Amino acid sequence: MDKLYIVIPAYNETETIEMVCEQWHGIAAAYGEGSRLVIINDGSKDDTYDKLVALKDKYPYLEPVTKQNEGHGATCLYGYRYALDAGADYIFQTDSDGQTRPEEFPEFWGLREQYDMVIGHRNKRQDGFSRVFVTKVLKLVTFLIFGVRVTDANTPFRLMKREFLAECLTRIPEKFNLPNVLISVYGVKKKKSVKFIPITFKPRQGGVNSINLKKIFKIGKKAWHDFRIIAKNVKD
Repeated sequence: MDKLYIVIPAYNETETIEMVCEQWHGIAAAYGEGSRLVIINDGSKDDTYDKLVALKDKYPYLEPVTKQNEGHGATCLYGYRYALDAGADYIFQTDSDGQTRPEEFPEFWGLREQYDMVIGHRNKRQDGFSRVFVTKVLKLVTFLIFGVRVTDANTPFRLMKREFLAECLTRIPEKFNLPNVLISVYGVKKKKSVKFIPITFKPRQGGVNSINLKKIFKIGKKAWHDFRIIAKNVKD
């Protein structure tokens, strides 16, 4: 049976972490004894990790992991390598803010053998203008740097085959801040079998949206700088 690892980075998500754990544990439990829900505490300042540890007895497929704070991208990369080292056949990534729906996962799973990666397309978003604008900025930057149009490059709802993900990780610097964007770009650029499926994207279910226009500008500027440096690794 295929082994699924669900990777969820978490930072200061004390308001949502129990709900997210309950929702996604059911998916991990449904797909075999070897599957796991790996929630990685990225050096939270609140009691996110303590809550995860307390939930371990209730949710046997849960693997709480903690590490120093390095940011969302670095934590995704940490989780991907953790899953590959554990022998996962398929790696699914989502976020810990409760914006995605586990009920939409089975369609992705049903396509796992046909595609290297299946990504959610947030075509009807409810998370605010600023987040939508960030996505548009990244879409423009990736087109200008890599020459490809990616439907939704940074969606936190993606199912990947281990071989494809392992290949992508050889092209991404350690602790890179936007690895999911590069994974999407690589899949499209190299004409891998990538499928985009519309998904629901709800408002954040807890915590605070920290994105503002100043941060949007910084994200775009840093993405432009970083992508130009590593573009050759993706193009070759």
